[in-house]
Amino acid sequence: MKMSENPIKMTSECPDKSSWPELVGFYGETAARIIERENPNVNAIVLIEGTPTTADFRCDRVWVWVNEAGKVVQTPTIG
Repeated sequence: MKMSENPIKMTSECPDKSSWPELVGFYGETAARIIERENPNVNAIVLIEGTPTTADFRCDRVWVWVNEAGKVVQTPTIG
């Protein structure tokens, strides 16, 4: 993603559902299954918060950030 690009605008250009605020507090693996069921175009990847990731934007990826207890700590969003 270029510095001048707006990530909110980019998510709106991706097909199907792009954000899952209702999954905050769920276990990460459960959230990932729900995300992939609701949007079959994405691969939901569960990561512990603070794990380094790539900065590129992809319509086929959702980072599912979890705490040490395995619970989702922020809204999973396409990117």
